Amino acid sequence: MIKKRTLVYESILGGLIKDYIEEKRAVGYKFLKAPHLLKQFDTFVTSEKWSDLILPKQLVLLWTAKKPNETEINRNHRISIIRGFARYMVRLNYQAYIFPAAALTIARYSYSPYIFTVSELKNIFTICDNYPATAASANRHIMLPVLFRLLYGCGLRISEALKLQIEEVDLEQGTLFIHSTKFGKERIVPMAKTLVERCRDYAENVHKFKTSNPFFFPSPFGGHYNDSTVYHIFRKILWKADISHCGRGPRLHDLRHTFAVHCLKKWVLNKDDLTNLLPYLSAYLGHEDLRGTQHYLRLTADLYPEIIASVEQNFSFLIPEV
Repeated sequence: MIKKRTLVYESILGGLIKDYIEEKRAVGYKFLKAPHLLKQFDTFVTSEKWSDLILPKQLVLLWTAKKPNETEINRNHRISIIRGFARYMVRLNYQAYIFPAAALTIARYSYSPYIFTVSELKNIFTICDNYPATAASANRHIMLPVLFRLLYGCGLRISEALKLQIEEVDLEQGTLFIHSTKFGKERIVPMAKTLVERCRDYAENVHKFKTSNPFFFPSPFGGHYNDSTVYHIFRKILWKADISHCGRGPRLHDLRHTFAVHCLKKWVLNKDDLTNLLPYLSAYLGHEDLRGTQHYLRLTADLYPEIIASVEQNFSFLIPEV
């Protein structure tokens, strides 16, 4: 078993950095990537031979300056981390320069999701249903039809689906218990009856004998399937379904986007009250707030011209500005 490397913060600000990370985790944040960025900052502080227990403007601006070939997203990550640390220092009565929030360029929706058509989804599921069995992965052909239907039918993130444990799939109530999510939110996701039946058939085939592997989608090598393994299979399925794939998609995550857009399209066509329904969709998807869910409403209007008039007339106030 490979042990994770313990990060050691050695600059004058190292002790405060360590305490800041511990506090964030103590209040419930996973804080997985930030410690590595803070280690880079710690090394930078040491290289600058900084010896005062303060965080001045010149040091912050040097650290947050755009690096050659660095994307704005990566730079914004560095800025966001150092802003949080500076606020922590100020709260503890240390002098620290807080990088202005208005100076950050947030590209929250820089990626345009690929929304699958009903015909494309049908082709994808048909290919999954007929995927060949292999000696290396005896249950893969049984697993794929259920996994991909969960991603679309419940709008799950791929990590949420793969981390599902047997006890978290309630085949009596027809629900999934989702935890350890992107925003640390737990939620119970109900499934359609047809999907529950598929999960029952799958469980009878794969979990009829008790094993030490707790995962609903167990890997033949122990634990659960890896995201990259499923994505590699997904690309093969796209090719067989005659759906072109480029460097930026379609992605597995686009099945989740498609679920949300198709759901909103149905509501709009039914003339349902989106002001009441959007919070339910937001909770179902495990969004941090309504902004992500509102973004799907704009996508829905943009993709389906036949309903754009209805959306703009009745729900334009719900669509976020670009």
